[in-house]
Amino acid sequence: MHVPITTAALVLLTLAIILLRIFWSRLSGRLRRFIVYAAIAMILLRIVFVVSGWSTTSDHMNVLVNWCAVAGYELMIVLFTLYRPKWLTTISAAILLVPVFASSILMPLTSLFDWTPADITSIGNHFICERNPWEADTGTQSTGVDLMVYYRPPFAPFLRHKIQRAAFNNDQCNATAAFAAIEPDRKHLRFHCPAAPSNPNGRAIDLILPIH
Repeated sequence: MHVPITTAALVLLTLAIILLRIFWSRLSGRLRRFIVYAAIAMILLRIVFVVSGWSTTSDHMNVLVNWCAVAGYELMIVLFTLYRPKWLTTISAAILLVPVFASSILMPLTSLFDWTPADITSIGNHFICERNPWEADTGTQSTGVDLMVYYRPPFAPFLRHKIQRAAFNNDQCNATAAFAAIEPDRKHLRFHCPAAPSNPNGRAIDLILPIH
């Protein structure tokens, strides 16, 4: 899962931003304004991606935007310590930096170090399906797959919009063979997971979900 290297990189990023804070007064006013505006822009871009469901077709570009947003957030928090009383703003900044290392933020950042090619399939009508295998460290090594369906507009093929998602566990069905398809009415998606061959009592799973 690349958690150790991601944690180390995040720690180094935090230290670099703290170092920038130390030498902040030595930077020119124009450079300081540029850095602040760039930090705010990256935070807003990430918020727009999350709220709208849009992203780029490159997973590494998306995670890079995520990293830049985290860096922008850390920078704004660290610069908060420039205000008085500094003992209070420093304590507040330290408290606000702790959530950055929470698993909900850390785990998506690990994708930056995963160079496995994305498994993306076109399912017609400018819809694509991305398969993301996963493994849960629960002692039983449960495995499965997430199926993410996106709409890729013909006028902007470098962008995609999240439409639907389904997750299958190999304990329930043969998740490695699961797939998504458009229903004949073109208003719904069918997520199909065949029965697991190792489970004689198992059955196939079909999910019919609307296209948002």
